[in-house]
Amino acid sequence: MTSPDDTGRAPGDGAPPHFGPGSNSAVLLRRLELTVRRRLDGLLQGDHLGLVPGSGSEAGDSRTYHPGDDVRRMDWPVTARTQVPHVRETIADRELETWVVLDLSASLDFGTAECEKRDLAIAGLAAVSHLTVHGGNRLGAVVTTGERVDRYPATPGRLAADRLLRSVVATPRAAAGRRGDLAAALESLRRPPRRRGLVVVISDFLGSDAQNTADWERPLRGLSARHDLLAIEVVDPRELELADVGLLTVVDPETGQTLEVPTGNAEVRRRFAEGAAAQRREIAAALRRAGAGHLRLQTDRDWLADVVRYVADRRRAGSGGASR
Repeated sequence: MTSPDDTGRAPGDGAPPHFGPGSNSAVLLRRLELTVRRRLDGLLQGDHLGLVPGSGSEAGDSRTYHPGDDVRRMDWPVTARTQVPHVRETIADRELETWVVLDLSASLDFGTAECEKRDLAIAGLAAVSHLTVHGGNRLGAVVTTGERVDRYPATPGRLAADRLLRSVVATPRAAAGRRGDLAAALESLRRPPRRRGLVVVISDFLGSDAQNTADWERPLRGLSARHDLLAIEVVDPRELELADVGLLTVVDPETGQTLEVPTGNAEVRRRFAEGAAAQRREIAAALRRAGAGHLRLQTDRDWLADVVRYVADRRRAGSGGASR
C-alpha cells in the first residue's frame, strides 16, 4: 500500500503507464483514470468548466486587467470610473465541443525516461478528457500514425470518452520507416468546418525537416481562426541533450536512417544541445504565430503537475476558452 506525499501524489504517479505490446490495457487505463481523477480533482478545486476558462456570450463580472488578457474584453465604463484597467469576464457556454488531434507517428515510439512519448501523449488525451467531458460537452478525436488516420465523432458523456481512450490505446503502431503527417490530420479537422470550440493538438511537432515547421503551421493557423487552440508538446530529455555513453548508434524511426554519434565528444554534445534548443524555440515560435496555447510535457517530469500549472495559469490570466 502506497501513501501520497505532501503534494497529494502517490509514488509512481509522476509517470503514465506504459501501453506496450502484451500489456493489460484495461488495467493500465483504469490506473491512469484514477491517477488523473485524484490529482486533477484534488489540485483544481472549484468550478472548472473546461480545460481553459470558456468565453461565452453571457456577461459576467469585471476584474482587474492582467498582462495577456484579450483587450477586446476591456470594460471601458468600469475602467473610466475606477481609473484602473478592467476586463469583462463572460460566463462559459455549455456544451463545449472539443476535438483532439493526436499524433501517434513512429517518432512518438521513443522514450528514455519513465515512459515513451506515445504513453505521455495518451495520458495527455486522458487529462483533456477529464477536464472537458461534463455538462453535455462533447469530445472527438483525429488520430494519425502516418499509416492511417482514425476519426472518432464528437460525443458527450464519460462512457463515450472512455471508449475513445480504449480505441486510441489499441491503435497499431506505425511500421518503421513511415513518416507521420500531422499537417494532413489538421487539415482533415478543418474541412468541413466544425462548430466553434476547443481544439487540442498533441504531438512532438517534429516536421518532415527537423528545422522546418511549415508543414503543420499553416493548417494550425487555419484552425485557430475558428477555434480556441491548445498545443501539447511531448518531449523526451534525450531529444534536448545527449548523455556521454560513448559511440551511440541511433535510428530515425520515420525514415530508417542510421547514424553513429560519438557522444563521448563534448563538442558533439554541445552542438547537439544548441541545435535541439534552436529547434524547440522555432516550434514554440510557430505555435505562438498560430495563436495556440503551449503546454510542454516531458517524459522525465511530473506531467500532471505541469497540466495543473498550465490550467491554473490560464485561470489567473482569464483568457482562452471556446470562442463562439
